[in-house]
This record gives sequence, C-alpha cells and structure tokens, in this order.
Amino acid sequence: MTHVDATAALPSLHDLLDPRHQADPYPLYSRWRARTPLARLDERLMVLTRYDDCAAVLRDGRFGHPEADDPRFAARDRPSLNVLVDDDGRPVRGFLGLNPPDHTRMRALVSQAFTRRRVEALAPRIAQLTEELCTAMERAPGPVDLIEGLATPLPVAVISELLGIPTADRHRMLTWSHAVARALVPDFLLPPGAARQEAQARREFTDYLRDLVVERRRAPGDDLLSALVTVHDDGDALTENELLATCTLLLIAGHETTVNLIGNGTLALLRHPDQLARLRDDPDLTDNAVEELLRYDSPVQLTVRYALKNAEVAGVTVPAGTTLLLLIGAANRDPAAYGRPERLDIGRTPPRHLAFGQGIHFCLGAPLARLETQIALRTLLARAPRLRLAGEPEWKDHITLRGLSRLPLRLG
Repeated sequence: MTHVDATAALPSLHDLLDPRHQADPYPLYSRWRARTPLARLDERLMVLTRYDDCAAVLRDGRFGHPEADDPRFAARDRPSLNVLVDDDGRPVRGFLGLNPPDHTRMRALVSQAFTRRRVEALAPRIAQLTEELCTAMERAPGPVDLIEGLATPLPVAVISELLGIPTADRHRMLTWSHAVARALVPDFLLPPGAARQEAQARREFTDYLRDLVVERRRAPGDDLLSALVTVHDDGDALTENELLATCTLLLIAGHETTVNLIGNGTLALLRHPDQLARLRDDPDLTDNAVEELLRYDSPVQLTVRYALKNAEVAGVTVPAGTTLLLLIGAANRDPAAYGRPERLDIGRTPPRHLAFGQGIHFCLGAPLARLETQIALRTLLARAPRLRLAGEPEWKDHITLRGLSRLPLRLG
C-alpha cells in the first residue's frame, strides 16, 4: 500500500501559487513526487504527481465531474457565476465538464463536425499564415517577441477562421480567450475576483456568438460553427446553449494551449542547442519532437477530477466526494515512466505523455494543436537558422495553463 504523508511541510498549494516557482516548477514537482506522491491535503483534497496514478484516474469512470447541485462538492463550485443555464436553471457546460451519458452524446455530435479531415484541410492555410507572420517578424528592426509575433496571432487566426469569426473581431477573441481560460483553474486556486472576470468574459463571448449562430442558421457557410449548427444524430442536435458552451471550450482549446505549446517548445529547444541542431538537420523529426515538447513542458500543468464513488488509487482509499488535483506537469516527468525525464530528447520513443489527457476526455483539439505547432516549428527553423534568445523570457501568471507572456528572439 502506498504511504501518504499528510504531515509533510513542503510542498503545498501555497508553493504551487508562489511566483518564485513560475519560471521552473519542476524541481518543486520532483520534491513532491518523491516525498508525498499521493498527498492528502485535507479530508476532501488529494494531490497526485505520478504518471501511473494520474493516468489511472483519467481513465477510471469513478472519477469525473460533479453535477452543480451535488452537495459533496458545493464548497468547491461557483454555480452563481454560471453564464449558460437551461430552462430549469441548471448550468449548461461543455462536454469537457460532463460525465457519460451526457458527455458521450454531446461529444459524439461535436465530433461529427470537428473531424480530423477538417483539421487536416487547414494545413495549407496554417502554412500560409505562418509564412506571413514570419515575414513580418523578419522585417522588424532588432529583436522580436515570438509570443506577440507568431505564437499568439497564428492560433487566434486559425480558430477565428475555423469558427467563421470576422477578421475585424479577432482582437476581441484574444481578450475573451485570456479571461475565459481562467475557467480551467480550480476555483479554490483562483485569485480573488478572477471568477467574476471569467464569467463576464464568457457572457460577452456567448452574447457575441448568439448573433453569429442566428446568421449561420439563416445562411450556413463552410466553417465549423455552421457545421455545429446543422449537425444531428438520429434526430438529436445540440441545443443553442450546448453549442455556445462548445464554442467557448473550442476557444480555449484552440487558442490558449497552442500559444503555450509554440512558446514553451521554442524556448525548450533554444535551451537545448543539441536538440535544436538535431531538429534543424532532420525536419522529419518534427512530429516526434512536438510530442516530446508536450511532455517536457506541458501547456496544461494540472487538471481536476472528483471521486463520484468510493475508489482507490495505488492502494490508497479515496472516499466519494474527494477532489483530486492531478499534476500533469509532474506526471510527465516521472522517472518511473521515462528514462532521464529532465532531459529533452526529441527522438524519445515512444514520447507518451498526459498533456492532452487520457480516457474519454482526451482533448478533441489535439490534432489541431499538433498541426499548428509542427508547421510553426518547421517554418521558423527553416527561415531562421541562427535563431537565438535576445533576453529573458517572461511567464504568464496562470497555474493551470503554463506559458510565456514574452519570448524575445533574434532571428538572424
């Protein structure tokens, strides 16, 4: 049976929130994983740091997402800030926050519209946008910021075009995405006021989308929003609120995580010049390199599951009603799962990781994030063979989505 040391002084949730660990949280994760791999912080909260434990919870149907009116989790929910509600006043969530059979139904409908073929068809346009953004960075005098010049505008343009958002409104998408991304932070880790800011941004975004939905119902196009409006299965279809919740989820998944993946991945390569040279010399390694970059510095550092029934993890009893904080960033550097996990190795085989989750909630947008990052890295390294850092990177203040706010580079 696994020993759970509930008395260990460090690390703690306070450490996770400490800005001093923002630039490099991995030594903290390593200490926690070695000292208390399953840490019970109180009667209702556990933190998991090992690969096998996190993967097991992600695949186990006894762990999921509670209903908003479940009294076992009421203290950790914020139902008063729900923006979308049904006729009975119950919150309407994207399928990421649902359990079967609701999750199964809703994801099946969305999957009919958001297909791999639709994603693959975006490749030429993603390549064109990347070339244009690289050209603009090359023309800039002095150092450039990769986050401002490429990592942010590329996913914003792609998700906007995918959903049929007019070019003139993309700056609003960026503002909404930053705020709505706070929805991925467990409410007990949010700073004061952040939940209301997130709810306000979600409200503005859904109001904007309602008008677009009306237009797509009247005159469907070839964008994803039109496909979601018209998708159906044996007479079933997404309700308007389900459609809006899905688009909100796609906004976060299609933008924030990809920005972080491009930025984190580029920085990791620059800090490992041997791997950068290896990738530059052999671009065929790009797909494998992206998987290793996802493992090495995951854009999503943690996720939450709730024990809906009594269960066990690695021999430890987990009573129903327990909240489990899964440290994906720690699991992806677990020495029990990877040889020399602190080393970046773009040829690692197989580069399995939990960056996109596992089980029924595996990220639906994973193919799009991979495709954008693969094209961005290939193009950037081909056009900037002397790419190098031009200053200290700066990190966003976000405990769940790990990413850079600034990455100064010299292209040549």
